[in-house]
Amino acid sequence: MRQVRTTCAYCGVGCGIRAEVTGDRSVFIKGDPEHPANFGKLCSKGTHLGETVGLEGRLLHPMIGERRAGWDEALDLVAGKMRDCIELHGPDSVALYVSGQLLTEDYYVANKLMKGFVGSANIDTNSRLCMASAVAAHNRAFGEDVVPVTYDDLDEADLILLVGSNTAWCHPVIWQRIEAAREMRGTKIVVIDPRRTETAEQADLHVPVAPDGDVALFNALLVEMVRRGVAEEDAPPLPHRPAAGEKGGVGPETFAALADLVAAHSRMVTVFSMGANQSIAGTDKGNAIINLHLATGRINAPGMGPFSMTGQPNAMGGREVGGLANMLACHLGFSDAERADVAEFWQAPHLCSGPGLKAVDLFRAVHDGRVRFLWIMATNPAVSMPDAGFVREALARCETVVVSDVIVDTDTARFAHVRLPALAWGEKDGTVTNSERRVSRQRALFAAPGEARADWAIIADVAKRMGFAGFDWSNAVGVFREYAAMTALSVKHGKVLDLTDKAGISDGDYEAMVPFLWGGRHPMAGRTMRHVPVEPRTRAADPAFPLRLNTGRYRDQWHTMTRTGLSPTLAQHRREPLLEVHPADAEAARIVDGALARVVTASGKSVFRVSVTDAQTLGQIFVPMHWSDEMASGGRGNLLPDQSVDPISGQPGFKNNACQIEPVASDWRAFLLSGEAITPEYLGWWSRSAVAGGWLYELAGDGAVDADVLLPAGERIEAVDMARGMRRLAVIDRGGSLIAALFVTRTGQLPPRDWIAGQLGQNGAALPELLAARPSMPAPDRGPVVCVCHGIGTNLILDAAEAGAASVADVGRACGAGTNCGSCRPAIARMLREWRADMTPLKEPEVAQ
Repeated sequence: MRQVRTTCAYCGVGCGIRAEVTGDRSVFIKGDPEHPANFGKLCSKGTHLGETVGLEGRLLHPMIGERRAGWDEALDLVAGKMRDCIELHGPDSVALYVSGQLLTEDYYVANKLMKGFVGSANIDTNSRLCMASAVAAHNRAFGEDVVPVTYDDLDEADLILLVGSNTAWCHPVIWQRIEAAREMRGTKIVVIDPRRTETAEQADLHVPVAPDGDVALFNALLVEMVRRGVAEEDAPPLPHRPAAGEKGGVGPETFAALADLVAAHSRMVTVFSMGANQSIAGTDKGNAIINLHLATGRINAPGMGPFSMTGQPNAMGGREVGGLANMLACHLGFSDAERADVAEFWQAPHLCSGPGLKAVDLFRAVHDGRVRFLWIMATNPAVSMPDAGFVREALARCETVVVSDVIVDTDTARFAHVRLPALAWGEKDGTVTNSERRVSRQRALFAAPGEARADWAIIADVAKRMGFAGFDWSNAVGVFREYAAMTALSVKHGKVLDLTDKAGISDGDYEAMVPFLWGGRHPMAGRTMRHVPVEPRTRAADPAFPLRLNTGRYRDQWHTMTRTGLSPTLAQHRREPLLEVHPADAEAARIVDGALARVVTASGKSVFRVSVTDAQTLGQIFVPMHWSDEMASGGRGNLLPDQSVDPISGQPGFKNNACQIEPVASDWRAFLLSGEAITPEYLGWWSRSAVAGGWLYELAGDGAVDADVLLPAGERIEAVDMARGMRRLAVIDRGGSLIAALFVTRTGQLPPRDWIAGQLGQNGAALPELLAARPSMPAPDRGPVVCVCHGIGTNLILDAAEAGAASVADVGRACGAGTNCGSCRPAIARMLREWRADMTPLKEPEVAQ
């Protein structure tokens, strides 16, 4: 066994990991107690990274079409296609679409190739979908994309505003830090979000702002702070005096409570994330937040400042080296002086002349033929882009699509003419930058499988085949040294970004590099900052689509599930994509909890399982963004948003789309357990999730159930209950092990899945028990899983409550729930509240004398 210190593959918190390699493809994961981002804590996704490092579904060799090819043939073809396209149609006919999953070194080389040598800025990143509006707001206010705070400011804040951030789910380690601040110093927590998320349930105040109401709300707060003497009236260009009620849909009592908290606490940090950024007014929202901090002087000191939390592990690193189409590397722009310096540094005679196409416009250009060669790296735009059906049409039309990825069969890879096998997390070597500007090393745990190669090396080999000089690095540290040296240009042009002290780093020091922060704790101190006047802007109502659609993440899944979808543990929290809808909206649409319903927009439609909940505001619905064609026939959240973008940042408005919902009927429902993955495309509805040894499918359809198609060959046992319309089948192999099971009902209830899922691949379960889906001597029922880190269900938590546990900490001491990543603690707190309410006897009504 050996230990490797590395960085988590998921969100922008950038948690350090100590990985204990236990075999060729096995590893034990724990948090690094010395890493300043997490001090040993990990969320559920990071904790279970070890379940995702196998080679199932991996792309291990270059492929041209459907045939295996050698690297020389594949790279010659890619370079030749790119060169021919440039010669025939010009450099802007070529584009790269890259990802926050890349390391900084990968990003740097891709950006250098496109902007410096191809001569086009048509390179954009999926970070455009999550943080581009924050970047634009930073540039307008600070003159540079600089986050002006660090995680330490969360520890020292007396008030934390969470804007469009379900922090407990999406950044659980940061949520633990916020919880600790509340416990240690009494920090007040406010959640500004249209949904009553689990984060909002734990806040001191939930402000249910209307979709895209954030600018109006923060403008109103600024005016109110001026009125109270907390903000200087002459400091900002004051927004127009908001009319009565123009506070983003927030009622007067809630607004007054919010204003009281803001006025009373000068140590205030405002954390804003995708809920604010993914909007047609996302940049203005960022600047409205920054304006409030500038006007009240709440910036550049401990415990205060606006804090943009990034979504991806290296969104920040990509921003540093020019991964976005509207910037050059090292935070530089396209002025003549900046372009001249970059051209000289790179010795690039054909440096691009200006910004390129941002993500949505890039795929429009692919669709209409302006872009004819597209290279996609480490991302799945056929699932993740808005109006994903349009994106698929674009990919199908493109003359040459190259995909560098770790998975052989993604929704995007199906459109590829050439597929190139890249290294996955656990095999990569390089650096990433987290949300607080902290650079950390990502180190390889395993040898490269098959013929997989580092992305930067693949890109460099293509560049050399095209005849370009300056791509002769022998390792990742060589790329890092060049990037660090290039930040001298940032310094020359008055930027904060400065890594020049690392320009001569040795190979050994790079290998031993400890996490470091560029820019210092408060990098904007003493620098010019600007107020940017902003006014509310939102989408017009559409009578044909009366509801408002919001999309987002689930607690234990990541992006399009190509990695987390392989984990049986992470699948337990949400096995299906759910349509969350207010009870009154469900009743009006004639849909019921647990049934199927279709969400329809002007851009597309998709079917989801229904979850009726009063956590949704009346008139608004929520669906997840993770599911792909690989994982379900429906649940495709990103088929639904249109192509509207923020006019400044180009970031799509995922969070506020007009929609309608309608019921979907089926003759029967079923679940299938199978050791092998199948794609039952002929069914009306299916979705799958990982279980130990195979897959659990939820199914629905019309007409007959064709068990012969769904089940593999083997010895079958069957039970039929005609009165209840129930049919149960199990398939065992020659050794008596369960290899598949199918449970179908037309009118009744399906049994719980957990026990029989645990029998998959196991030998010795009695046949009657298999058909009953329960053992003859049942073990205690843990109930639906709440804490995936420790496998604790609702029943164990309620048992702890009945035994006297009065707090989340008490529950943790009793059964362990909530003691690792903490993302389940809001759910535990809600269960305790509901349990106490159920146990409180009703007061006897007074009888009149």
